[in-house]
Amino acid sequence: MKHITLLLAGLIFSCNSSQKTVKKSGEEDKETANATTYATTITQEELKEHLYIYASDEFEGRETGTPGQKKAAEYIKAAYEEMKIVAAKEDGDYFQNVPLEMSGLPTGSINIGDIEYSIGGDFVTFSASNGTHNIIYAGYGIDEDGYSDYAELDVKGKLVLVKFGEPKNTDGTYTLSGTDETSAWSNMSESYGKRSEAATDNGAVGILYYDEANFARYMKYYEFSLRNNRGRMTLKNANGNFASFIINGNIAKKLVADIEKDNNPKTIATPIVLNITSNNEQVSSENVVAYIEGSEKPNEYLIISSHLDHIGITGEGDINNGADDDGSGTVALLEIAEAFKKAKDEGNGPKRSVVFLHVTGEEKGLFGSQYYTDIEPIFPLSQTVANLNIDMIGRIDPKREGDRNYIYLIGSDKLSTDLHELSEEVNEKFMQIELDYTYNDENDPNRFYYRSDHYNFAKNNIPIIFYFNGTHADYHKPTDTPDKINYDLLENRTRLVFYTAWEVANRDQKVIVDKAIK
Repeated sequence: MKHITLLLAGLIFSCNSSQKTVKKSGEEDKETANATTYATTITQEELKEHLYIYASDEFEGRETGTPGQKKAAEYIKAAYEEMKIVAAKEDGDYFQNVPLEMSGLPTGSINIGDIEYSIGGDFVTFSASNGTHNIIYAGYGIDEDGYSDYAELDVKGKLVLVKFGEPKNTDGTYTLSGTDETSAWSNMSESYGKRSEAATDNGAVGILYYDEANFARYMKYYEFSLRNNRGRMTLKNANGNFASFIINGNIAKKLVADIEKDNNPKTIATPIVLNITSNNEQVSSENVVAYIEGSEKPNEYLIISSHLDHIGITGEGDINNGADDDGSGTVALLEIAEAFKKAKDEGNGPKRSVVFLHVTGEEKGLFGSQYYTDIEPIFPLSQTVANLNIDMIGRIDPKREGDRNYIYLIGSDKLSTDLHELSEEVNEKFMQIELDYTYNDENDPNRFYYRSDHYNFAKNNIPIIFYFNGTHADYHKPTDTPDKINYDLLENRTRLVFYTAWEVANRDQKVIVDKAIK
């Protein structure tokens, strides 16, 4: 975030990477010629034509569930219809409905014994929850192979109290990694979600999460929501009636006096009484999904994705056009689809099916991709060979030094050495773009690997590559407009994704997963 040489069209890995299938030179030359022929159909002019429409004021910033986002979905659908690329769903509908809801900012309190705690003081929550519940203290709340705080606990029907951090060995190393480095359980971006998922998987009805160091950040978000009279958008019924609370030390130490040092799971004698109410508003939104059926391996799927939404209208009517975020990815995906369709029409593949997935709700919490992977995958995840995700590829990161013809690659080596090697060799053979792995570092504080739609595929053990140009001064501002896009770079980067997709879709063996999810 490494290298066995892979001759792009001549030597193909099988499930044993030491076994190779050699293509005849004529076949290799034909494949290379075909890839180049279709890549050149991706042009600056067509990308620009799409983007000046898609990132115009007419689409009102494409906020999830708004009329502007609906217009964006219709535009994408119309583009696939014009290209005669069929819908992925069997019923012929390009739209995959993603049920969302906007929770009203909750009000109320919780009681532990004779003490009442009010929301916005010692705890925050963003959803309604009621009733009296017993509490189980589950230490760090970690549950994974080799270590589990739930090993001897029965938390079904109970709330669990867990804390941030992870255990250490007597020599000072971390138990999970066996080294001086922490795991994902200690990353602020992932720690809460992973603990909530572990609690849910073990049958708990809710979680009390103690993270003193980051409590102020959660409180700041709550106060922002309060000032703006807005709740939080969620994927409807994704967590059922799971009660979720972030608490400070006043509550945590009321329940476990020495919680900072005490890691021993236990039953808390005093139950908790929840009295939190809110009014929820249903939000209608949709992914747009098209696909081209594979000629030889139709039941294996490559998914190329981008998000169709942005942040809408802010301030005093300021439209955030989102030309780079993620208008650039959206139009790139349309051009890649057009290139594959031309190849298909001329009898040149792809061998595997290629799915073009435009997801909604990315800006609200990766909801469209989560719905696709966790709730309603249109094609089996077990047969999905890789995900190439495009999110912001039209600009230049002002903090970066070096060749302007670059792209940040994130995640290519997280699950598959094979995919990483393939990506490197494809670029070397066809594009020679500088591949920058700055944000692939596990210790990168931006945590971009966890912040775009590819992550919902990666967590399901599907190899991914995330293509990203980095942020800039116009990120999430009304000034992210089509005139600021570097269309030559957008063309080059789109062609790189196409060439990589072409190889993944047409190689003899599917991409090998050889690394465990961290």
